[in-house]
Amino acid sequence: MVSYNDLKAVLLASIQTDLPALCALNDHLADHPEISGQETETCRTLTGLLRERGYRVETPFAGLPTAFRAVLGPDTHSHKIAILTEYDALPELGHACGHCLSGSISLLAALVLGPLQDRLDADIHLVGTPMEEDIGGKALMVKQGIFAPYDMAMMVHLYDQNLLAPKLLAMDSFLYTFHGRPAHASNAPWEGRNALNGAMLMLHAMDMLRQHVKPDVRMHSVIRNGGEAPNIVPEEATAEVYVRALDRVYLNDVIRMVDDCARGAAIATQTTWEKSATAEPYDNLVPNRTGLESLEEVFRDLGLPLNGDPSIIFGSSDVGNVSFVCPTFHPCLQVVDRGVAIHTRAFASAMKTERAHRALADGAALIACQIARIFSDPQRIRGLKEDFHPGTP
Repeated sequence: MVSYNDLKAVLLASIQTDLPALCALNDHLADHPEISGQETETCRTLTGLLRERGYRVETPFAGLPTAFRAVLGPDTHSHKIAILTEYDALPELGHACGHCLSGSISLLAALVLGPLQDRLDADIHLVGTPMEEDIGGKALMVKQGIFAPYDMAMMVHLYDQNLLAPKLLAMDSFLYTFHGRPAHASNAPWEGRNALNGAMLMLHAMDMLRQHVKPDVRMHSVIRNGGEAPNIVPEEATAEVYVRALDRVYLNDVIRMVDDCARGAAIATQTTWEKSATAEPYDNLVPNRTGLESLEEVFRDLGLPLNGDPSIIFGSSDVGNVSFVCPTFHPCLQVVDRGVAIHTRAFASAMKTERAHRALADGAALIACQIARIFSDPQRIRGLKEDFHPGTP
């Protein structure tokens, strides 16, 4: 059996060797953020570095122009592992979700694991997954069956605390568009049917629904368009709605309730309505007992305290979709003081600090050592497979 401790020593030494180059990469990405679907130069930078290190790179990948998959060697080992790589930024805020650092962590982990593929009998694939902040690149890949062949997938997210796994809410996002009939709002309002009233009444109905859904449910919305002028009865109005819950099955029930809010609002205002998705559905994160036990040991081995509150709801991510088709791990690593929230300018400004560079090394070690610990031990490999129960929150 391959010695995990020997593998760990090699991995940690290799991380320190490659760390300066990856810190420079992270800082470059932080200075040149590209929003979801427009990560062209970022993808080119990442794949260029991988090609220099001998990887075969496929891009575009899975029909996504800014996605990629990088493979080192003949790709003929018994096991296959996907290291997920995020790199899209937020409008106006840049890398306020830390994807420049998360992506660099994934790349560093892949680089140090590559030479150990034979010893682990595992192919390490680096999968570039764009558009996490928008339509969900990983969710689109799941629909195509991209992750079905993998024995495991993993990435690290940055946060204000260390967690084995964050509470990810399943999420659906829709446009609810109401259609009415225009009329002069003063001269003959009775001839009109007010689409804006339909959209507003739907949102009021959702507010009344909140007291009758489980505490983990989140419903938030904005009016995207509400008419052209005050003296014209609005012919069309659109509400964009996000609905989230801890469990995908229950979320589907809540969506049916929200649809009833739209249906009732349309009846009351004598309008019609239609619904369209604005992104792929995001699923909750399915836990894997064997993998989480191993990951807890890795945190301890690396001297990283699990100082977070696992009961706090983190948000939503398309990594949850991956967890429905293969064992998937998404630990969080502290890079800012407690209370500094993601998706803020303060979080974005922390991406090039010395603390961020330390987190780059720690995050790569988390991924690399988790993979080495599991795939150097046949019993853990069996446990990983036996504990995979897709769809069980």
